[in-house]
Amino acid sequence: MDGYTTALVCAAAAAGAALVRSGKRYIDNSAVELLAAPDGVRAMIEAHCPSLVAPARARLVPPPYLPTGMLQTIYGAMVALRRDSESDIEYDRQLRTMEDGGTVSLDWFPARPSGPECAQPIAIVMSGLGGSAYEYHIRCLAKHLATKSRAGMRVAVLNYRGSGRTPLTSSTMYNGYDTSDIYDTVGYLAQSFPRAPLVCVGFSMGANLLARYLGETGDKSRIAACVTVSCPFSGETAGRAINAPGLLFDKFFQPALTGTIKRIVKRNQDIIQSGAITYDIDAIMRAKRVCDVDNALTARAYGFKDCWEYYAACSSTDFIERIRCPFLAINALDDPIALPEGLPMDQIAKNPRAAIALVAHGGHIGFFSGLSARMWHLQPVLEFLDAVLADKAE
Repeated sequence: MDGYTTALVCAAAAAGAALVRSGKRYIDNSAVELLAAPDGVRAMIEAHCPSLVAPARARLVPPPYLPTGMLQTIYGAMVALRRDSESDIEYDRQLRTMEDGGTVSLDWFPARPSGPECAQPIAIVMSGLGGSAYEYHIRCLAKHLATKSRAGMRVAVLNYRGSGRTPLTSSTMYNGYDTSDIYDTVGYLAQSFPRAPLVCVGFSMGANLLARYLGETGDKSRIAACVTVSCPFSGETAGRAINAPGLLFDKFFQPALTGTIKRIVKRNQDIIQSGAITYDIDAIMRAKRVCDVDNALTARAYGFKDCWEYYAACSSTDFIERIRCPFLAINALDDPIALPEGLPMDQIAKNPRAAIALVAHGGHIGFFSGLSARMWHLQPVLEFLDAVLADKAE
């Protein structure tokens, strides 16, 4: 072997070794970090949730083409309308009128229970801001829970007022502060199907609302277990993140989120103006950022002086220690909205019923793993809820 060939072989070997080391670091950095008090829900997770604790399985290895939280988040939004074997379902819709005349919808999969004798667990699922039952990650979760659960769950996705093709029939729109529709929905399901255990899964804004609801109800909650995904526990932290200037936020998130709200407002101006509060519709339609919409609409609806007072009031951090049912939060450390500094680590550590699973990569409602970019979080959600339901059944 001449000197030139020897040099090429050595260079190739060095490059291969470097690639192996880089790949090992990439995989090692994908392990799940679980925080839970040793005397509480941790024992159940260690016994029944291998995707959160088993060394070979408790990891989210992101696709090489989605290595950052921002890319994961954008990709999740890009595939929101995708239909494939994981998400191709049809819902059974139920419209419900709230006490103030507002309307929410429940999208059931595979179908609404036929009567009060139903003993199958019901999983109530709530989306993020601007979302609905039709988003890809919601449909994937609904199918996963309904077809793979040992407990045989039915899924009921709660669509907020004016979202997911739900008509707006009152001046009050959905928001991240008011939990009254959750109270009504849980009460209705508990009364209509008294034999069916109720569990919850919430994403982003829906996750934060569920965490607040569970803290508000405490020991009186009718929910057997809850999982939150990409929960922005600190409203102020998330508000600063989402309203911060930046190319991707300015060109992608802001237009998408404000556009969704503007379309609802434009279609329903007369209804929105029919209440006791008068809104500046022109200001709402001119809004370029989420904070501008919240200043002109959401903060005014609940008497807050501005969006920042509204964001602070939305926070669920102070409610975590009051939660009395098994509670699991799933968050990514590279989430561009639910930033790590806003996570209530101390509060979770103090509550034996609570746990948080952290992954290095996953973004905001992304959690795509492997070369085929499959949603990693579906399995830990299923394992946790099944474990709680099995324990309740014993």
